[in-house]
Amino acid sequence: MPTNTDTPNGSRENRIAILIDGDNAQASLIEQIVVESSRYGNATIRRIYGDWTSTTMKSWKDPLNSYAFQPFQQFSYSVGKNATDSAMIIDAMDILHSNQVDGFCLVSSDSDYTRLATRLRESGKLVVGIGKNLTPRAFVSACDVFIYTENLEQREREKRQAAAKQQMSKEEQDLIDNIEDAIESAGTDDEGWARLSEVGTALRRIDPGFDPRSYGSKQLAGLIRSRKNYFEIKKLTGKSTIVVRTKDND
Repeated sequence: MPTNTDTPNGSRENRIAILIDGDNAQASLIEQIVVESSRYGNATIRRIYGDWTSTTMKSWKDPLNSYAFQPFQQFSYSVGKNATDSAMIIDAMDILHSNQVDGFCLVSSDSDYTRLATRLRESGKLVVGIGKNLTPRAFVSACDVFIYTENLEQREREKRQAAAKQQMSKEEQDLIDNIEDAIESAGTDDEGWARLSEVGTALRRIDPGFDPRSYGSKQLAGLIRSRKNYFEIKKLTGKSTIVVRTKDND
């Protein structure tokens, strides 16, 4: 059985395998892919498949290190045939039978993964798909959840525009972005509030090296309070629970 990790409130956290078809995915969206996957659990397995001798895979080299993905080489032996599909499918089945994870995030717009998604769901695993709007309906329907990359592209554009307006340091902008993503990933109520403890867990999924002390704060609550232009934080009446939300600056 997969051994889940503990969350601060003592509940159990799902483990997710992110498998990316490098021939059919966008390297520029790697951060958004990781953030979306973190909604469903901790990505303990992160792999990108493709022919790394090909110039088309060059854009993936920086994200490999930044987001701790393992590259898996699959040579293209025939013109018009995507050997990456077979390699990724075989690996996914190996991971399934080893029972290391509770769910899979399959990143591709290729219908060849339809049967794989169906098989994983039949085995009781959560399947999240990420691909373009042109992804065949059969693959979309085979997943529990399917996220279109066009929506992720819009979010990435909004972040770049916000950074340009604020003209803040890249380190500070990355921190603000990560906190915003963590709040969304942690799950919010109708008014946008999320539990601080769950936001902290989501932050460490997005950036395992995150530590409030790196930004001059002893705790996450203090770090967020010092950025009142971007976030609101409060303690629930009569409870010890602290909640936080992104401030609407429109």
